[in-house]
Amino acid sequence: MKITEIINGAKPSLSFEVFPPKTSEKFDGVLAAACEIAKLKPSYMSVTYGAGGGTSEYTTAICRELNGRGVTSLAHLTCVSSDRSRIELELGNLRAQGIENILALRGDIPEGFDRSRISYSHASELVKEIVEFGGFCIGGACYPEGHPESANISDDIEGLKKKVDSGCEFLTTQMFFDNNILYNFLYRLLKAGVNVPVVAGIMPVTAAAQIKRLCSISSTALPQRFIRIVDRYGDNPAAMKQAGIAYATEQIIDLFANGINAVHVYSMNKPDVAAAIRRNLSEILS
Repeated sequence: MKITEIINGAKPSLSFEVFPPKTSEKFDGVLAAACEIAKLKPSYMSVTYGAGGGTSEYTTAICRELNGRGVTSLAHLTCVSSDRSRIELELGNLRAQGIENILALRGDIPEGFDRSRISYSHASELVKEIVEFGGFCIGGACYPEGHPESANISDDIEGLKKKVDSGCEFLTTQMFFDNNILYNFLYRLLKAGVNVPVVAGIMPVTAAAQIKRLCSISSTALPQRFIRIVDRYGDNPAAMKQAGIAYATEQIIDLFANGINAVHVYSMNKPDVAAAIRRNLSEILS
């Protein structure tokens, strides 16, 4: 099933993300976690793909397993360190495995990678390539607070418009912790003429250590209300987990109540966290 058919439906959609392991010995554990999340009957599940393509085999295998369990899969595909022949090979493999949804990403440039060898400077170039290949529903990423490499918000939205004009059919946001940031971002998109569906990306922060990593890789704003939760419960793992799930649930309820019908949860391969959020929304989703 195409992702656009799911997120354009009348009922709210709730999806989850999993990421493949970097080594084969951890694959069975990640696959088991993905299958546990699949039992929750999410609207769909996305599977990430390393910027260097090192996890492509695992990405495809997990997507194939999810499809076989009746859960629509969304395969990430990055292009920054791939040439066109590699991308064509990947697209052919995804098609052969019955995977019909792709999240097209440039990806982070691997440390030490020779930038002169980059075949794709922007995700919009990958989107065009997938459109020419044919047969896929294509999504892209967006940053409500602006892409770190963009000069400003206007420049970032112009890049998104180019991506959509190239054939991107929906967008999924980077995580955010203040819903007003998303609402302002959506207004800017509409004003710029970008009118594809936008899926809101939510990350449940269930451990204080996640905050340090988030701050090191992202410029995401942390509201005072969220910071106070971490300060109060960060040293109590069980309480922090419960508070993080509650905070994410509250965000999602507010999004649904304000007409955002599609939410994607960065569940970090944690079936218990995914299950808790799904349980908190049981009546709302029904």
